[in-house]
Amino acid sequence: MRCRSAPSIRPGIASDTWRCHHRSVATIREAVDINAPPERVWAVVAQDVKNSPRWTSNLEIVEKLDGRPPGKGTRYRYHLDIGGQKVVLDVEQDVWDQPKRCAGRFVKGPLGGTWSYTYTRRKEGSTRLVYEMDYQLAGLLRFATGVLGPQYAAGIRKNMESLKKYIESGKGPRPAVKK
Repeated sequence: MRCRSAPSIRPGIASDTWRCHHRSVATIREAVDINAPPERVWAVVAQDVKNSPRWTSNLEIVEKLDGRPPGKGTRYRYHLDIGGQKVVLDVEQDVWDQPKRCAGRFVKGPLGGTWSYTYTRRKEGSTRLVYEMDYQLAGLLRFATGVLGPQYAAGIRKNMESLKKYIESGKGPRPAVKK
């Protein structure tokens, strides 16, 4: 079974949205153009993870599970409220290529699979941010991927739009200045 939703046509938002390669593995790909340099977008998305609930719906709290600075090997615990149901999801970062790419995997919770953010500097100085996720729902939820996948993709799309507004309105941290 291979499913695909319609692409987004909003200005500044590109979307392959959601594909289901078979019953249990799905892919989400969302892209957004943000009027800020990659270093600024990276500072908000990759380095200020604990404040992600400010621009991410359904995310209540993010805990950093180790004491070191963000980077390869850093683990986070996300506390989500999805339709009134509390969900805990742990992720680990496997790639940290500042300010180009941050990627990792889901290590505990209702999802298995991988995720990545890729930051590309555009000619005019803005950033194309691409979020990609290959995931598999765990337990009995794996049989509902075809139903839940489009809803999950819509949530990711909404979060990318919210992130764009958040950064472009001047909110969030600025990149550290190198001396």
